[in-house]
Amino acid sequence: MAPFTVLHVCMGNICRSPMAERLLALAVLEQAGDAATDLVLSHSAGTGGWHEGEEMNPPAARQVRSRGGSPDEFAARKLRAEHIEAADLILTATADQYDYVTALRPDAADRTFVLGEFGRLLPSVDLAALPTAARTPDAVYERGVALVAAVATARNGDPAEPKDDLDDPWGRGDQVFSRIADEIQATLTPLTTALLPTPSA
Repeated sequence: MAPFTVLHVCMGNICRSPMAERLLALAVLEQAGDAATDLVLSHSAGTGGWHEGEEMNPPAARQVRSRGGSPDEFAARKLRAEHIEAADLILTATADQYDYVTALRPDAADRTFVLGEFGRLLPSVDLAALPTAARTPDAVYERGVALVAAVATARNGDPAEPKDDLDDPWGRGDQVFSRIADEIQATLTPLTTALLPTPSA
């Protein structure tokens, strides 16, 4: 059960999904302070195992650091069925990776989204209809599961759109990595706010 667990998936688990993993952890820390690690677990994996055990790609690590996060102690890993089974929300970099996840675990389809797709659909959810927000692990878990179900309902069975995919920045310059990190945060910041609204919200 708690904490609410988010699994980020890309191809090699050294660029996009590690940035998403650490930028979500950062957003939750900024929103919830010391309680963050008890409320949301953010982790990642890749559909391929070529880079297993490696550190985050240096330009990806630079983006995480420049935004206030930490790339320390990261080690790439290959996606396994048990990672999917334990996740409450799975965010993939592309539609191809969505297909990989759901082929591995068809029962995960309703909690798996392309990251840009989730960000595009999130504003259509009535957050007031979700379970009451509170800074406890069980409350965040219940709210998170309900949020994922609401976004799945908003998807209405439609496939992701091409614009929902994140470009692969591997081997490209810092400017591309910065753009991808911006796109990641454009989804993860509203997600964090929805999970952990400020007390006045």
